[in-house]
Amino acid sequence: MEREFFLLLSGVATISGLLVVVARNPIHSALALVACLVQIAAIYILLGAPFLAVIQIFVYVGAVMVLFLFVIMMLDVRKEAQTRYLRGAAWPGVIVLLLLAAELFALLIQSTRLHAVMGPGQPISQQPSVEDLSLLLFQDFLLPFEVASVILLVALVGAVVLARTDDKAAGVSADRSQQRGRQ
Repeated sequence: MEREFFLLLSGVATISGLLVVVARNPIHSALALVACLVQIAAIYILLGAPFLAVIQIFVYVGAVMVLFLFVIMMLDVRKEAQTRYLRGAAWPGVIVLLLLAAELFALLIQSTRLHAVMGPGQPISQQPSVEDLSLLLFQDFLLPFEVASVILLVALVGAVVLARTDDKAAGVSADRSQQRGRQ
């Protein structure tokens, strides 16, 4: 049953990953990325790593996607969607895609050989508990953790200030042009 769940979750993650690239609307692309990241967190739970699943949700779905959405909101989406940046780049992209697929296939073949050599009887080292990881994070690495949170907060406030400044500047120039038209 575990294998079927893995195949289902990995299939949905792959499809949503493709939708990230194929979707024309940036909001749809960001939502597909959220779906893909949630599927990866579910795969972490299947693998017996609930801490990684929670970190996946908090860091990538929570923080990174908020930053992506701020960037999408700051851009003029209609103008950027109609702009094609690299003309004639489809064939080099397909070639790179095929090379990466061949590399992935070669790595998958090597990993099955590696598992066959190691055998199923190899002992697995004990993984640290969530309590050990939290003590390490909040005692030994408290300062870097807080610095990272302050940096994210400054980036968030900066994005809001930049977006708001552009709106005010556009409003002021529109008011001035209306006043000149009346005179």
